[in-house]
Amino acid sequence: MSKRYDRQHSGPYRSRNGIFFGVCRGFADYFDFSAFWMRVIFVLALIFTGFCPVGIAYIIAALIMKLEPVLPLENDGDREFYNSYTASRPMALSRLKSTFDSLDKRIQRMESIVTARDYDWDQRLRNS
Repeated sequence: MSKRYDRQHSGPYRSRNGIFFGVCRGFADYFDFSAFWMRVIFVLALIFTGFCPVGIAYIIAALIMKLEPVLPLENDGDREFYNSYTASRPMALSRLKSTFDSLDKRIQRMESIVTARDYDWDQRLRNS
């Protein structure tokens, strides 16, 4: 299994450490294969099939594949956010903003309860 991300729940990513778009290294990481041999296979396929079919497939793969996450995705929530972010950044940012807005409202509610005049601090501290 790849060290950088969980491949069971996601497809191959373009590697951030690749030479040219990171497609070969991304597929090598996904299939637990050596990046060197993946590049050798790609170059041989490029030579023996002509440059157009394999070259066009490589460019299409570079455009379709998502860039590898900077940090490993630890759970389904992280994976869902990363996939939504790479698909639509404004939508992911609006989800993040709504999450922080709801947290802010909860904190304001807690502050209003704690700072209310009828909150009995002495009784709470003695019972603890």
